[in-house]
Formats: sequence, structure tokens, C-alpha cells
Amino acid sequence: MGLLRDVFNGETALDYPRWWRRAVTVSLVAIVLSIGSFGVRGLNLGIDFEGGTTFEILAPGVSVADAREVMAGIGSEDARIQTVDGDVIRIRSEVSDPAHAAEIRNLLETQLGTVQTFEQVGPTWGAEVTSKAANALAVFFAVVALYITVRLEWKMALGALAAVAHDIVVSVGLYSILQLEITPSTVIAFLTIMGYSLYDTIVVYDKVREVTGRLGATERYNYTELMNLALNRVTMRSINTSITSAIPVVSLLLIGSVIMGATALQEFGIALLIGIIVGSYSSLFLASTLVTVLKEREERWQQVADKVAQRTGVTDEGTTRLIGREEAALPDTRSTERPGAAKGPARRRPVATTHLAGGVPPRPRKKRR
Repeated sequence: MGLLRDVFNGETALDYPRWWRRAVTVSLVAIVLSIGSFGVRGLNLGIDFEGGTTFEILAPGVSVADAREVMAGIGSEDARIQTVDGDVIRIRSEVSDPAHAAEIRNLLETQLGTVQTFEQVGPTWGAEVTSKAANALAVFFAVVALYITVRLEWKMALGALAAVAHDIVVSVGLYSILQLEITPSTVIAFLTIMGYSLYDTIVVYDKVREVTGRLGATERYNYTELMNLALNRVTMRSINTSITSAIPVVSLLLIGSVIMGATALQEFGIALLIGIIVGSYSSLFLASTLVTVLKEREERWQQVADKVAQRTGVTDEGTTRLIGREEAALPDTRSTERPGAAKGPARRRPVATTHLAGGVPPRPRKKRR
């Protein structure tokens, strides 16, 4: 209960830098696996991207292997087959000829089961749409980088964009590994993930700027310690943002997908839920790590780190001092006296006397012999 109370009040004393190296390792592994899956397995693009024909067959007791054998017999070995809702098998073929598609439907009705859905469309998401989307993303990244640079600094802009890129690669990579179908609804969810990730990261950076602006001038703490304090102060806010964002998404999945059977809501909700989890992780562990590494290389913070090490005797770079609530609230204790000034009772300054206009100053008295 004590830990939960501290988290709720923003008074946690977690050692985030201790986990940064592990977090970076996990993220690098996830990125490598995602890129590798892009090359080996590719993306399971929906019919809106490639065009073709989709069949959904009610076939109790029929396996994917049985359906694949039937499609191979008509020369459609490359057809994508998956099980949907237990007894329903979805088959997507690149066949675009209506007559050939009708023949395949009759064959499936005969050998597998009742064809519930038969859809034949052309590629609505072609090269032109992809090109426009890529240009829009480039403009988006440029505007975001410019805004964060002006509002905060370029190092934080770099960290925010790196976190967004990480979230998109890992989220799409998970779709590639699990071979989940990517539809226009999924693409919209990925774009929403970008906005969520940026929001969560900027919330963290704003708290970092507040902490470093208030305690950085004291030169009692290095940048890593100040970043750790800021992350502890913003942990609860990040958790609240994630929970409040995930609740409607989970409701969307349960009500819209499971109860109502809306496939588009399922595609949108799964991608969005993955993005929320990955975005919360990257804002606390990746964006902050990159900014800290860049800031610790600045001459000013190197000097501060040397002073802190000399004063505290802590020279191990892997050790992070945790700043408590009372200690963080202490005022600047640096002395304002001039070096070399004599200590002791202050001497009285001679008081300057003024004379009234037109008056005669008193004559000095002669000393008696």
C-alpha cells in the first residue's frame, strides 16, 4: 500500500537509470526482430492494398491445411488462409477475374462448406495513396521536430522522434510476426499511435524542464539525477494517461468486436492497444535515455557532474542518488558572499550629512592643548 500511495502522490523513488541499459537492449532486439520479420514474412496486407477476392466459409471440422489443399488443386497455392471465429475459414486470393472467382466459389461450396461472404474488390490503396501518405508523414515529422526544438530544445526533439519511430516499427513488426492483417483501419490506428506517443513524451519532457530549471542552478545534482527525479514525478501521470486511453479501447474490442462482431473495430482496437503500451514504455525508458546521454555530454553538465562527484565522493557512473521530496524542495544554498571577504561584525559606514540650502556649516573646534 505504501508504494501505491507514493505512486499516486508522485513521490516514488524508483531508480530509472538502473533500467535504461536493459530497456535499450530490449528495444534493439525488438527492432531487429521486426525488421527481420519484414524481410522474411512480410506484411499481411488486406485486400484494400492488393486487390483480389475474399471468401469466408462456414466449415466446421475443416482445418487450414484442408482448405490449402483445395486451393492448391485449382492453382492458388499462394492464397492466404486463416481461421476466423472458430468454424469460419477466411481465404484471400489474388484472383481478379469475376468468372474465375465464381468458379472458385462453387468449388469451395462443394468441398468445404457454405460460403458466407464473397467479396471481390480492386486495390483502393495504391501507389499514389502511399506516396501521398509518405509525404504527409515527412511534413508531420518536420513540423513536430521544429515545434519541440523551439519549445524545448533539439535534443528533446531528437529523443521524441526516435521514440515515435521505435513505437511504429515495433507495433508494425508485431503485426508482421503474428501475421495480423493490415487494413486501412489499422493504418489509422498506427497514425493515432504517433500522436499518443508524442503527447506522452512531451509530458515527460515538460516535467524535466521544470525540474532542471528549478534545481539545475544549485549544481547539487547531475543531469541523470534530475532526469530520474522528473520521471518519478511524472510516473503516475503517465500511468493515468495509459489507463484512461486503454479503457475505451478495451471497451471497443469487447463490445464492438466480440459482441457486435465488427471486424473493423477489432483491427483498429488491437493496433491502438499495442501502440498505447509501447508508447508508454518508450516515453519513460527510451526518450529520456537518449536526452540524458546527449545532455551529459554538454560541457556545463560535465562540470556539474565533476563537482557533484567531488562533493559526494560517488564516482561510479552506475550509481544514481535518489532525490527525496524534502531534499528536492531545499532552496539554493550556495553562498552569495564575495571570496576573501573578512568575516566579523560589520563596520559602520560614515553617514553623509547634508546642509540646508543657504546654511553655513559649523566651524571645527580647536583642540585644547
